Amino acid sequence: MIKLKQNIRTFYISIVAITFLVVTVVVIMFLFGDYFKVSNEGVKKIYYVDNISHSHKLVIDRFNEINKGRIEVVPIDLPFEKFSTNERKELLIRYLRSKSDRVDLFSVDQIWVPRFAKWTEPLTKYFLPSQNQQIIDQAIGTCYYKDDLVALPLYFDIGVLYYNNSILKELPDYSSVKNELDNSITWDRFISIGQKLKQNGHSVYVFPSDDYEGLMCSFVELLESQNDKLFVNDTVRLNTKAAENALQLLVDLVNKYNLSPKEITDYRETECYVHFVNHNDVFLRGWWGFYEWYYKNIKDENVSNIYEKAPMPHFSGGTPVSIIGGWNLMMSKYSTKKSEVIEFIKYLLSDEVQKILFEVGGYLPVKKNMYSDTTFIKKHPELEFYSKILKSGVHRPFSEKYTKCSDIIASYLNLAIRNKISVKEALGKAQRIINSGDVFIK
Repeated sequence: MIKLKQNIRTFYISIVAITFLVVTVVVIMFLFGDYFKVSNEGVKKIYYVDNISHSHKLVIDRFNEINKGRIEVVPIDLPFEKFSTNERKELLIRYLRSKSDRVDLFSVDQIWVPRFAKWTEPLTKYFLPSQNQQIIDQAIGTCYYKDDLVALPLYFDIGVLYYNNSILKELPDYSSVKNELDNSITWDRFISIGQKLKQNGHSVYVFPSDDYEGLMCSFVELLESQNDKLFVNDTVRLNTKAAENALQLLVDLVNKYNLSPKEITDYRETECYVHFVNHNDVFLRGWWGFYEWYYKNIKDENVSNIYEKAPMPHFSGGTPVSIIGGWNLMMSKYSTKKSEVIEFIKYLLSDEVQKILFEVGGYLPVKKNMYSDTTFIKKHPELEFYSKILKSGVHRPFSEKYTKCSDIIASYLNLAIRNKISVKEALGKAQRIINSGDVFIK
């Protein structure tokens, strides 16, 4: 009887062990499957990390077909829906620190370029000045670090105010208000109009104000609207009247004027888009990608007839400003397939691919000729709007320190908007922690 029990026990242990082994092999093959495949002789595989949208997949498949038997791009998808920009940044940093050649090409928020430069291959020798001059200045300008070209832009983005035109038409002075919006309205007038709309039962304004980089975009936008800078000589300045005005406005929109719902303190872009549509809000602080998000999720191609776009509001006495965003391509210095990666980058920057990314994926092109081609603009008149507000576009600070400082600042901005600490306390604490150099733990 004892021997029978031992045999049964041995049998179950064997089953568990075999099951564990099988699961382990399946997981390893799932994660590193390409290592177990018999590679085609002479085919160079490029591992490319990005948010792989439908349009990305389309141009990658096209490249692979053109270069069949020679080069294959293997996409590694880090979708925006699952990974925040900050999470993507940390994942890439951890991987590049390992000095592995597993990743050849990756995309970065343009503001990360200084932070990632030490892990990337300088691109100056691969691209002629005449090629770089074909790219819009606001995009190529984000690709340099210490006078070296270390990145190239895939697409750019810019902050936009969206508004529900059908709701605005309820106002007796609609034509006048629309004219003000279309030419960048002042925040004072925006608040005055918002209070009227609120009385009519409408939720007025949603903007991303979670503890993350999207909140920093709004804050820097408001600073720049007052002709002030966050960084001066590579030093953060938060103890200024302009910084106080900027944060106070964000706090007051939620807590004083009640134009913005309190739950936005947990919202990033996608949550704001959902709230804006589902709650029939009047205004949204968004990016060009809102229309594409709407097409994808609401399945309605009439989005531009429902929601119109305008430049961001500005402070009285200040200047209209919109933050420029976008994603750049960087090549790992540890890649063993550099010439093939360069070939793929040049392909992505071709006119044909830039048009596909724009028309299929909604990504704003980075080539100058896209904004001067009369035939293309006639087909896509919205490019005239972006060409116009691009002239008032500004970047977040290009500093190797920026991403670390922005993590600290965003945390305290969020606490102030939540009404947990005062505006002065938030700015003062962020300034002290940055200046002290202490490790910041949220």
